[in-house]
Amino acid sequence: MLNLGFAMCGSFCTFKKVIPIMAKLKSDGFNVVPIMSETAFTTDTRFGSAKDFAEITEITGNDIISTLPKAEPIGPKKLLDLLIIAPTTGNTLGKMANGITDTTVTLAAKAHLRNRRPVVIAVSTNDALGATAKNIGLLMNCKYIYFVPMRQDDCINKPNSIVADFEKIPITVLDALNGKQTEPVIIS
Repeated sequence: MLNLGFAMCGSFCTFKKVIPIMAKLKSDGFNVVPIMSETAFTTDTRFGSAKDFAEITEITGNDIISTLPKAEPIGPKKLLDLLIIAPTTGNTLGKMANGITDTTVTLAAKAHLRNRRPVVIAVSTNDALGATAKNIGLLMNCKYIYFVPMRQDDCINKPNSIVADFEKIPITVLDALNGKQTEPVIIS
């Protein structure tokens, strides 16, 4: 059984879309290890309460990694075969592109990448076609990083916003495990 890390950042509006994908991966036979940024794990928002994350533990059968000390062993102990970051915010993209590892998710990614194993990124940011575009470009050029196909989600009201097609996470995972980027990366 392969161990998939499933990390979530603070794009709170997408949580209801990615949690069912986590459940699907579990039902497909993967051991899903949930990881959440400190902000995502502790913040109550209009999209839900932090206490609702107990559902994730029930779905996966694993406790949520939500602190730096709990994320650090991911690399040295080779705990994961693949790491998914869904949703991946502009903040996390910027930190990853610039080697900043000060959150649970960015430390998990750095620790995992040291083993030359795949990281799957599912973008969700209102600034993907603005200042964040350069960070996406830098990460697209990195070994072991794969992107879930993505699109503009509201070109009229949010012209710089991009969101991944979360339904394509499972196929992107399978492709990444085989060293292949799922095509097309940008979909209309």
